[in-house]
Amino acid sequence: MPLSPDLVDELNTLVRFDLASPQQGIKIHKTADPSIIAATRRLHAKGLLTQIDGGYLTSLGRDAAEHVQLALTILGSHPLTANR
Repeated sequence: MPLSPDLVDELNTLVRFDLASPQQGIKIHKTADPSIIAATRRLHAKGLLTQIDGGYLTSLGRDAAEHVQLALTILGSHPLTANR
């Protein structure tokens, strides 16, 4: 399944959270890019965020953000080179 632009926006929103500090949330202002505002609202509707404009990660949201950040770490690492 290819990643839709909406899903990419949601993933980009999740990576904005600092997982080292669960007491730190985010606030998406009304002047933000409309696609990010919409993504934040969808994440709230899915139960991943506490507020429609960001807030904190729910338990499910934290799990999702951890997985997204892990995937980015894996995909951003340098490929292993085979010894010949």
